[in-house]
Amino acid sequence: MSRLSVRKNTLKTLLLTVAFLIHAMAYAQKQTALKLWYDKPADANVWEEALPIGNGRLGAMVYGIPQREELQLNEETIWGGEPYRNDNEKGGAALPQIQQLIFDGKTGEADKLINETFFTKTHGMAFQTAGSVILDFPGHETYTQYTRELDLEKAVVTTKYTVDGVTYTREVFSSFADDVIAMQLTASKKGALNFTVAYNNPSEHRIFKEGSRLVLEGRGTAHEGIDGKVVYRTYTTVKNKDGKVTLTDQALKVSDATSVVVYMAIGTNFVDYKTLDDTRVSRASGKLDLAEKRSFKTAKKEHSRLYYKQFGRFSLDLGKTGVPPGTTTEHIANFKTTKDPSLVTLLAQFGRYLLICSSQPGGQPANLQGIWNNSLHPAWDSKYTININTEMNYWPAEVTNLSETHQPLFQMIKELSERGQGTAEKLYGAQGWVAHHNTDIWRVTSPIDFAAAGMWPTGGTWLTQHLWEHYLYTGDTVFLREIYPIMKGASDFLLATLIEHPKYAEKGWLVLSPSVSPEHGPMSAGVTMDNQLAFDMLTRTALANEILEEDETYRAALAAAAKRIPPMQVGKYTQLQEWLEDKDDPKSEHRHVSHLYGLYPSNQISPYRTPELFEAARNSLNYRGDLATGWSIGWKVNLWARLLDGNHAYKIISNMLTLAHGKNKDGRTYPNLFTAHPPFQIDGNFGLTAGVAEMLIQSHDGAVHLLPAIPDVWSTGTVKGIKARGGFEIDMVWADAEVQKVTISSTIGGDVRLRSYVPLTGKGLKEAVGKSSNKLLHPIDGTTGLVSKEAHLKGNHLKNVYEYDLSTTAGSKYVFKRKGK
Repeated sequence: MSRLSVRKNTLKTLLLTVAFLIHAMAYAQKQTALKLWYDKPADANVWEEALPIGNGRLGAMVYGIPQREELQLNEETIWGGEPYRNDNEKGGAALPQIQQLIFDGKTGEADKLINETFFTKTHGMAFQTAGSVILDFPGHETYTQYTRELDLEKAVVTTKYTVDGVTYTREVFSSFADDVIAMQLTASKKGALNFTVAYNNPSEHRIFKEGSRLVLEGRGTAHEGIDGKVVYRTYTTVKNKDGKVTLTDQALKVSDATSVVVYMAIGTNFVDYKTLDDTRVSRASGKLDLAEKRSFKTAKKEHSRLYYKQFGRFSLDLGKTGVPPGTTTEHIANFKTTKDPSLVTLLAQFGRYLLICSSQPGGQPANLQGIWNNSLHPAWDSKYTININTEMNYWPAEVTNLSETHQPLFQMIKELSERGQGTAEKLYGAQGWVAHHNTDIWRVTSPIDFAAAGMWPTGGTWLTQHLWEHYLYTGDTVFLREIYPIMKGASDFLLATLIEHPKYAEKGWLVLSPSVSPEHGPMSAGVTMDNQLAFDMLTRTALANEILEEDETYRAALAAAAKRIPPMQVGKYTQLQEWLEDKDDPKSEHRHVSHLYGLYPSNQISPYRTPELFEAARNSLNYRGDLATGWSIGWKVNLWARLLDGNHAYKIISNMLTLAHGKNKDGRTYPNLFTAHPPFQIDGNFGLTAGVAEMLIQSHDGAVHLLPAIPDVWSTGTVKGIKARGGFEIDMVWADAEVQKVTISSTIGGDVRLRSYVPLTGKGLKEAVGKSSNKLLHPIDGTTGLVSKEAHLKGNHLKNVYEYDLSTTAGSKYVFKRKGK
């Protein structure tokens, strides 16, 4: 072989090596970033393969199909129906008879009478799709080098592919800056971009041109006798640098362009739950006027900056396997084998992304599907199911540093408190306000569906706990004063409707009747979850009353009623009873575990304060099993975290990370990381995110507990920006599943009690003595002393704990390390 040949082969090998390294680096960068990544487009018939974008108000699902791109659109106020009520005038008169039937054990007769007198023919309106914008690209059926991704740090979806040597790139986002959807399309060859833009919409609609814009005017549908009165307009326009744009009455056509931006805006006539106003529909056109004035590059940068102000507050690293995971679909499919912690990190952060993108101040709260829905008749109408699902949507809000995403829920609670006064009076003859197990954009508060599911009068009571939790995380007394009337109204309803249970007259127990343990029946009086919620509502309102120096007489009435709420019971199977009567079935694997509300999200059950109830809750959860619907799995992660069993919580996460695709009907995570009930419900995503946070930090039980439920598989990691009650923000580094370093930022000052499984050292840290002075960390029963050695050793799953106190000032940081490390 000649020297020249050797040199050529050496050069060829070097070039191949360099090319391989560049590809490997690019691949590694793609996989380690917070991105959902795929090497093929979504199936046009599988909505759960498309990628979600949103800015709180406007959502879209992006398919990334080369020859026929689809952006399926949603706007948060496009619902069926119009302002209406669903109160049955017969309810109040029938109530005493219904209660007596239940006390007499005639639950079937009670069920029948409730359906006749408490329910109407209207069971809630549906959240509805705005249809789709379709972009057709002739000749793009055959393509190579395809990729698409959703960048969680930028909130941008990017699609790239090559046709006949030309690389085509699409970038799309729902702008936090301009409140429009913007999509830039570029070709690597001048003049190679040719496509048409049109609408596809299943509702009653018309399409027309208006200036340079293609307009679709649609309408929400009528449902169950309620006329569809929501009117909306979708405006689409194209801004081009070269080539030609032509507009007809049905489509936009782009010819011989190199780079264009397609803008989409939607406006509706919805003002609030009482008001529709046609003058609002055309305002979306004005948003396009402003959006078109700046470059796509500037618009994308500003959008990502505003989005990242929220997303970037919290970071998480649970470790990596070192094995390239492939596409996101492969990452999920292989999780049972790889146990890759980076997928859990991605899923937890994806939940935060979804919450930011579907719930922003001034808008509607995230519904059963967040803001993403491709149907006029979605599962369960994609309403607000407030016997768990809506609440679960907001479990990550405070702890993962997204407090402002909570505000739409607070506004809905305020509106329900207004609407629910009429329902309380008509159905119960009571003061205050009530909401049952479901509501919609029109804020209906009477029961819907049927008695065994909908006869549950504590939906508003549960929602109101979110107001109190926000106060505990922020210490904001101005906020507390603003929402105190809502809390008082919820408590007023309880004071008016709690009645003495004749079977327990000697105990003087007060119960709610009629009711059900959510979706688990039968008609009952004093179900455990109602008792837990009533206790929380009464005691927390009394505390708010005290903090705000309100009427002492009223405070005393709240406290007196709270003392008469039946305590939780341990049954014959050593389980926490779901009902006052000991009738739990240990073989039942029902998806709802409502009686465990007292463990999570409430703090009535504790390993240190109530060890017997703690073990009973564990037994109940074991009886229900580890497999469930997606949202129920999300709840169970949190429950096992509260049981301080990180390995079991991780086992539940593993059950979540099974691929729901094609013929696999038992999977719980779709290719686009949406959670499968099945079908899709977004609460599973939010529950998972909250559950991961709950494994890393807990602050409900008298102290800020560091790494309370860390599993063995997450032996090394970091978290930054996680929040604790009392206004504390925590950064942690751990190794061997033990805290190595913790940084505490105090936003409002005050004392903090730290609880750790390892000894800590640092300036200002003192061994805890007596009671903690920070009431924002106190359990509801007021116990604030040290954890006794006897308490934490009662269960062999519990570990020895160290407790410290620290005095903080607002705006200061405090750093501590593991002692001896």
